[in-house]
Amino acid sequence: MAESSPLTTHVLNTGDGVPAARLALSLHWLDPRIMIWTMLSVGTTNEDGRCAGLISRGAFGPGMYKLRFETGSYWEGLGQNSFYPYVEVVFTISELDQRIHLPLLMSRFSYSVYRGS
Repeated sequence: MAESSPLTTHVLNTGDGVPAARLALSLHWLDPRIMIWTMLSVGTTNEDGRCAGLISRGAFGPGMYKLRFETGSYWEGLGQNSFYPYVEVVFTISELDQRIHLPLLMSRFSYSVYRGS
């Protein structure tokens, strides 16, 4: 069995009450020496609004990361406009054994994110 990612996300379209399927996202790491973001991976949510395999346990070290969700493109794909062209969630990892779940709840004009379990 493949190792599960220590970072997971679940995106829900709360305006329509459905998972946000086929939403593009990317994971970035902040290089503390030069303060520049480096893209680590890209993905797309599945039909359940989840994106697997964002990063391996070995590559997920302490530091600052961000998940960028391409919300504007998602809404455009549904034939709708939205206020936010993208959502970036910045978070810090301090312990190597942490498992992080970051759900994004969104509508066309609002969003909320939290650290889940």
